Amino acid sequence: MTHIANKGPAGDSTGQAGQADPRRLLAAALGFLQQGLDLLDQLEPESYSRPHPAVYEASIGGHYRHGLDHFVSLLRAMESGLVDYDRRDRDPRVEQELETAQSSTRIVRSELQRWDSSVLEREVRVRCSVSDCNPEPPLTRSTLGRELAYAITHGIHHYAMIGVIARLEDLPLPAGFGVAPSTTLHRRALAG
Repeated sequence: MTHIANKGPAGDSTGQAGQADPRRLLAAALGFLQQGLDLLDQLEPESYSRPHPAVYEASIGGHYRHGLDHFVSLLRAMESGLVDYDRRDRDPRVEQELETAQSSTRIVRSELQRWDSSVLEREVRVRCSVSDCNPEPPLTRSTLGRELAYAITHGIHHYAMIGVIARLEDLPLPAGFGVAPSTTLHRRALAG
């Protein structure tokens, strides 16, 4: 098997994460949530909650709420030590009411701003259904940092779905909305 070295911020290839990595992860999470707020600021309430037939009657609000729920799961794990992706709020108000989505996002951002780098190293247990063949979801070990990275990438996927709905309805989108950072970097590299 080929060994792939992890390059830290100083270009060291020891395979160990550099000191700046936790701060960058927190900054990425805050930036991701801000991008969501930027989108919400551009939408009308009816555009946010309207189901679209081309995407299985999903709405922008439904995808937005789903992504935000994953961040709320992380905040709950601060006390419980359990990130439970199966027992999310699924609050219909966040899904249907633009102002509630904005307020909820601001609360999540505010809570994450209180985290310091050491929080990301905290070990947690994670419950998440991975198959409908077994009613008991597996319980795995992780860290809050790893799960924060997951929440961001999972959320980007849902932002991409929001982007599809917005384009179908000719709604404005913030620049780069719903595009994975790795895709942006790849496109830049190709452009030279």
